[in-house]
Amino acid sequence: MEQSIYLILENGTVFTGKAFGAQGEVTGEVVFTTSMTGYLETLTDPSYYGQIVLQTFPLIGNYGVIPSDFESDAPKLSAYIVREWCHDPSNFRCEGDLDAFLKASNIVGMYGIDTRRLTKIIRESGVMNARITDKLPEDLSPVLKELAAYRITNAVESVSCREAVEYSSPEENRRVVLWDFGAKENIARELVKRGCHVVRMPASSTAEDILAQRPDGVMLSNGPGDPAENTAIIKELKRLCENRIPTFGICLGHQLLALSQGAKTQKLHYGHRGANQPVKDMETGRVYITSQNHGYAVETDTLPASAKASFLNANDNTNEGVTYLNMPAFSVQFHPEACGGPLDTRFLFDRFMNLMDQYR
Repeated sequence: MEQSIYLILENGTVFTGKAFGAQGEVTGEVVFTTSMTGYLETLTDPSYYGQIVLQTFPLIGNYGVIPSDFESDAPKLSAYIVREWCHDPSNFRCEGDLDAFLKASNIVGMYGIDTRRLTKIIRESGVMNARITDKLPEDLSPVLKELAAYRITNAVESVSCREAVEYSSPEENRRVVLWDFGAKENIARELVKRGCHVVRMPASSTAEDILAQRPDGVMLSNGPGDPAENTAIIKELKRLCENRIPTFGICLGHQLLALSQGAKTQKLHYGHRGANQPVKDMETGRVYITSQNHGYAVETDTLPASAKASFLNANDNTNEGVTYLNMPAFSVQFHPEACGGPLDTRFLFDRFMNLMDQYR
């Protein structure tokens, strides 16, 4: 008989569903993603560290588990919620099903709840903390108090590599340091594809550590958590920028670069998570459809005079990109490597290549 489990939201709302994947009790920040495909990339994106991820698309797992599509070695999220999971996936690359994968990864799964209702609650009330448990207490007061006090801590340190990792390319015409704050594998793949020798370095690296690699450019990766909490990284990044090395930031890297130059960030009501976020290029007026996963945004009106907004979100006008006028650096909030999602903005990697060539 299938086991009933419960999702307790910070506001006191309780959902009853069924268990799959690993068993256990888990607490995290519940967020939703609207992507219809790319669930493997979602599951293995380190940016979801500490979060309970809800898929709004009703059926998940139909093409099974495909390790070559992973964005990291293992899931970093806290738990996974779907309306229905596919028991019999079909794909020529399939190497297993979602239930077995979650069990092997020790990730708690929940299905069979009204995911549309849960999404509406998050959309209207904002992201909130939640707990998945197989025992519903008669008195929720102690649980709600614990949920109100819960915070995601040490997020970047928990997902960054511990030592340098190198990726070779047949051409090797540029050397790039990928500063790893929770980097998706496809960032390294896109760099290697363009002839870069990539040195992936831990988040704890100093400006001197990075300069010692004699890079042609620095890539600032995506990652989880509140960007403003990474004070040591922001300090080192500010020092690194003084050396005028071509720099490209993505997602958390975009936010950290802005913070290092004196800008501020804000937490969004429910964030942008999905593969269909429209962003407007402020120079050309063209709109691109992008893949995104973030809960914080750079406050455009706090940018220094030496920087300008390059992209804006077409839905809510939040900042989606910055170009710096006093140094060879630019950054975007969305994911141009886009796995899974649209590939409309992969040209930004080519822009980074051109920037490095200009400054070599």
